[in-house]
Amino acid sequence: MFVQVLKSKIHKARVTATHLDYNGSLAIDPDIYEACGLLPFEKVLVGNLTNGQRFETYLIPAPRGSREVSPNGGVARLCQVGDQLVVMAFALVEAEQRPLPQVIVLDEANHIVERPDYGDYAS
Repeated sequence: MFVQVLKSKIHKARVTATHLDYNGSLAIDPDIYEACGLLPFEKVLVGNLTNGQRFETYLIPAPRGSREVSPNGGVARLCQVGDQLVVMAFALVEAEQRPLPQVIVLDEANHIVERPDYGDYAS
């Protein structure tokens, strides 16, 4: 049997811009998404902590080092600059496997301030 588990999570990413006139996606600085194992064009589930909206999209690289987090296209209507987002990706694994997620927490300027250790949950 296979189950879907959390693979990667960016917690409290601060929206730096929105671009309505774009085909869609979520642009994030690769320095941020690579730190938790996310990939360019990977499907993500996004929760807006500020207004409760949720949406699915995919990642695209913003300029490296920019600290940019920008929802594009239609999802730009679900976010405003300054909103806090949770960006999550999931993996399909065999039920017997117990992979631990790679999680990062960001500050108000989108710098990594924490990497929670979920080792206690492995058993």
